Formats: sequence, structure tokens, C-alpha cells
Amino acid sequence: MTGSGVTVLLVVVVLAVVLILLRSVRIAKEWQRAVILRLGRFQRIGGPGLYMVLPLIEQATAVIDTRIQTTGITAEQALTRDTVAVGVDAIVFWQVTDARAAAINIANYREAIERVAQTSLREMIGATDLSRLLADRHTADERLKLSISAKTTTWGVAAVSVEIRDVAIPRELQDAMSRQAQAEREKDARVTLASAEQEIARQVVAAAALYDSNPTALRLRQMNLLYEMNKERGTTVLIPTEMAESLGTVVALAKAPPGVS
Repeated sequence: MTGSGVTVLLVVVVLAVVLILLRSVRIAKEWQRAVILRLGRFQRIGGPGLYMVLPLIEQATAVIDTRIQTTGITAEQALTRDTVAVGVDAIVFWQVTDARAAAINIANYREAIERVAQTSLREMIGATDLSRLLADRHTADERLKLSISAKTTTWGVAAVSVEIRDVAIPRELQDAMSRQAQAEREKDARVTLASAEQEIARQVVAAAALYDSNPTALRLRQMNLLYEMNKERGTTVLIPTEMAESLGTVVALAKAPPGVS
């Protein structure tokens, strides 16, 4: 073989190697993981950054996104534990935690997480009373998250959080609940008013006992009432002679120094 033939052969070999390297080198983004199979068997996870796939014997069967994903779910006309038909909308935030399991253990993990979340939502509604579902959504969110995660762990997927956006109840039930809430407020107002009247009655009884034991205090109170009734009217009040004399005596006693009677 001549020198030119060797040169051509070397060039061909170098080009082949370069082409093989170009086809072998892959780039995965920071949030991507490549599941690589060698002769049909799992070999390794590639990425992030540069990774290589040997031609003919290796294959990057899936590139998994490990970022947090969102899936909206809806349950219409689902019955609560106290047999009330409700419609519930929720959002599931989930993430692939094991790229190998997500690629190998299940055919379509995105579709599976949606189906599981849908059924878990209905199960949670059926095990919860309407009043609790409306009043404590945080607990319902946590229960739903744990239920979904328990079913998807073997797929390498975990529910990060679940948020119930809306709970729709029949209009007739809304009206009944509104009337019930109004009745509760009226009952509380009546109880408060009754408590205030009881306190006023106790104070009136105490004042009556004081006036009964101290006539002078009663007359002073009468004078004060007369003053309060007429201080802004500018009217003249006629007082019977006996009452005037008694009031004068009360005033004298009130102005007398201590110890003088």
C-alpha cells in the first residue's frame, strides 16, 4: 500500500471516529436525566451536562424532566361521607425523584399521576364530611398528598403538595347553610343581649338594696335625676313642700363636715 493510500485510510478512520464521537456525545440540561440502556438492559443515568451513548449497543430510551410539574384534577358530583354531592377542583404539584423507576417501571408516568390523583381526590371526598372539607382544607390537602405519594412511590414520582382550589356545593344547600349561619348569629346576639340584661338586673337589685338601707342616698339620686332631666331644657320644676324640705335636709347633710349630724 502506497503512502497516499495509508493517508487516505487514516483520514477515513479519523472521520469515522469523529462521527462516532459526535453521535455519542449528548448534552442534558440541568433538570434533565437520560436513562441509558445497553443491549436492552439498564446501564446508567446520564446528565446533567455531557454524557455519552455508545452507538449500536447503547440507547438513551428516555429523557426525564426532574422539575416540579403541575396537574389539574376535578371531581364532579362526588359524594362526601355525609352524602352531599360536591364538585372539587385541585392542583397537584409533583416531581420525578427516581428517573430510572419513572422510565422503566411505568409506561406513561404523566398520565398515571393524573389518573391516580383523580381517584385519590374522590376517595378523600368520600371519607370526609362536608363541614370538615369546607372548614379545614389544609388537612384535606395533606391527606390527598400522602395518598397520591403512597401510590406513586414505586414509579419514582412523589407529590410535593396539593392545593384544593374550589369546593362547589348545590345552590339549595348554599341557601340552607346561609340561613343556618344567620340563625346562629341571631342566637349569639340574643344570648349576648340576655347576658347584658341579667347584669343590668343584678346592678339594679344592688342599687335598690342600697337605696332601701340608705334613704339619704335615694334622695340624692332623686336630686341628680331632676338635674339631669332639666339641665338642657331650661324649664322650671315645681316640687311639693314636703319633698323640697327633705331635699334641703339631704343637701345640708351632704355638705356637713364628717362627724357632724
